[in-house]
Amino acid sequence: MKFLENKVNDINLAYIGGGSRGWAWNLMGDLALDEEISGTVSLYDIDHKAAADNKKIGNQLFKREEAKSDWTFEVSDSLKDVLKDTDFVIISILPGTFEEMESDVHAPEEYGIYQSVGDSVGPGGLVRALRTIPMYVEIAEAIKEFAPEAWVINYTNPMSLCTRTLYEIFPEIKAFGCCHEVFGTQELLAEMLYDLEGIKNIQRDEIKVNVKGINHFTWLDQAAYQDKDLFPLYEKFVDKYYETGFGEENEDYFSSQERVKFDLFKRYGLIAAAGDRHLAEFCPKNWYLKNPDQVEKWKFALTPVNWRKNDKAEKLEKSRALIKGEEEIELKASGEEGIRQIKAILGLEEFVTNVNLPNQGQIKGLPEGAVVETNALFSRNSVKPVTAGKLPDNIQALIERHVLNQETILKAALNKDKQLAFSAFINDPLVDIDLEQAEKLFNEMLKNTEEYLPGWEI
Repeated sequence: MKFLENKVNDINLAYIGGGSRGWAWNLMGDLALDEEISGTVSLYDIDHKAAADNKKIGNQLFKREEAKSDWTFEVSDSLKDVLKDTDFVIISILPGTFEEMESDVHAPEEYGIYQSVGDSVGPGGLVRALRTIPMYVEIAEAIKEFAPEAWVINYTNPMSLCTRTLYEIFPEIKAFGCCHEVFGTQELLAEMLYDLEGIKNIQRDEIKVNVKGINHFTWLDQAAYQDKDLFPLYEKFVDKYYETGFGEENEDYFSSQERVKFDLFKRYGLIAAAGDRHLAEFCPKNWYLKNPDQVEKWKFALTPVNWRKNDKAEKLEKSRALIKGEEEIELKASGEEGIRQIKAILGLEEFVTNVNLPNQGQIKGLPEGAVVETNALFSRNSVKPVTAGKLPDNIQALIERHVLNQETILKAALNKDKQLAFSAFINDPLVDIDLEQAEKLFNEMLKNTEEYLPGWEI
């Protein structure tokens, strides 16, 4: 890397999962909008054609006059090649296909288990983890051998277990997991200030928060705007919108009207800082996910995998149009912080944001080494977690069950231990069915993903 006049040129960025038709395009747009860094993005994907398509799309984008920086996109044929001489590694992969995810999400419905996302916890999150962990073992071993000094940014779910696997295999790795769910809660608090106080045009990072928990089940025990404590105002906001929900009626499978978030505040007194679709999956089944009618009552949505398949088909068509020049990537900020994080690690700024890292005491009372989500200070060649304090006992009891389950899942995946995996399966709060049914479902789901479980006795 060369530092010149407050700009950094010649950065090598490796993108594992570089054939992505969503995250990759967002990255391209964010890079094009930034004036301070330039370099090369090497794309690696098991779908080589998808990566090659993105190489064309990316290089076309940076020929446009609106691009404020200079990046070149290349395709690598192996992990070794993509990691050679790299400074940063981005991992954003789909573990398996949507066929496996269809089983993850919808097979449990035959047993009365409904999942709104199915990628982090619940039966779907567990089986997804079992096929993802071997992939992350391979990636971690490759980083250890070919790019041990590189900084690694993970976007793949299940976030906690992906990040945890990287550290289990390569303890000295410089990795962190990024998720935008807390950002959405900061934006909600900004909307609250406008709704109740008439304060306009607040940027989400002006809302200062203390973050503690695990990915997709994160909590705030402090929130402030300037010198104003937002908790008393949030209590009024919850009371105002508890029954009706806040915002427009759900427009798609990803929106909600915050009623789960409001209910958790009434139960526990802290602000749950993730989307309702994720939060519901960490709670006992009968709270929010007993059946589709109950989901509708709480004003969020079950996201069907068929929608994801259709979305993929639409993105394939868009990819063809981008390559032919019939469409262009719209240059607008994605809302992610990856580029800003890279710039801070390069020494161009310092800032604090929420990330997923092994617990070094930033959350007192949770196991050391388990991946937790708190704020961290980003500065030159440094990402230091900010001490968040202890969770209230009643919330910790909910979170600790998942933390310990995740440790069990990791051990089961590394040892190909079906019985250990099943013990984690039945310990999940959504798997509220009798043991015989649970075992039948578990075996069915493993059978549906066995291609990604070599060496398992299924």
